[in-house]
Amino acid sequence: MTTEALLEQIHKKKSFLCIGLDTDLEKIPTHLLAEEDPIFAFNKEIIDATHHLCVAYKPNIAFYEAYGIQGWVALKKTIDYINSKYPELFTIADAKRGDIGNTSTRYAKAFFEELAFDSITIAPYMGRDSVEPFLAFTDKHTILLALTSNDGAYDFQTKKIEGIELYKEVLKTTQTYQNSENLMYVVGATKAEYLYDIRKIVPDNFLLIPGVGAQGGSLEEVCKYGLTSKVGLLVNSSRGIIYASNKTDFANAAANCAERIQVKMSGALKNLN
Repeated sequence: MTTEALLEQIHKKKSFLCIGLDTDLEKIPTHLLAEEDPIFAFNKEIIDATHHLCVAYKPNIAFYEAYGIQGWVALKKTIDYINSKYPELFTIADAKRGDIGNTSTRYAKAFFEELAFDSITIAPYMGRDSVEPFLAFTDKHTILLALTSNDGAYDFQTKKIEGIELYKEVLKTTQTYQNSENLMYVVGATKAEYLYDIRKIVPDNFLLIPGVGAQGGSLEEVCKYGLTSKVGLLVNSSRGIIYASNKTDFANAAANCAERIQVKMSGALKNLN
């Protein structure tokens, strides 16, 4: 999916919501455990109930890897279902990969070709030759961790090196990488006050903003500092939507929660005009 196609969906749905499919067998409604593939059964109902309210889905790969082969099968079925039934939706493999060139190329082939995701999250710590193999897939997007929402982000990401915070150096340096126009960046919603400075460095790139909802991030603050004339935001909510209920009404509850966020997003988009 191109950036233009993503932007078209955002304006069509009046939403820049991304829903995280962090599916945990210990949290899904118990009646689904009798299904042959309870992970996919849960994901399918969530997708069918919320697809008109969001523009992206983001499976966190760890939640599938944890269940071994069955988890990978459920992931494959989930992404195939989205791509076949709702091809207008942007898909993000939240895999946080990043390694030397040959290995990164294999990761890219796995998620871009075999699993057919539109994008993947990666860690930039190993530098240019760990990132550019992903960017070589020019019809895909690479989403770099820049400033994350966890408490440990302050251990390294905000430390100054020769007077500049490390996360800013990541933003500036990666803009020089080949095919950097296909870069997006992860910025945690709990770090919304940093968005003003971030937008000075990357005014046009899309930002993936996790942390709204269960983690306490403010959608209003994110929009205030992060929205651009071309939107430039994908705001993710995972647990706050998919686990809105653990009963048989879970899909409807998820849709209601997603709609409340979408209504706020619609208002924010109107303010851009």
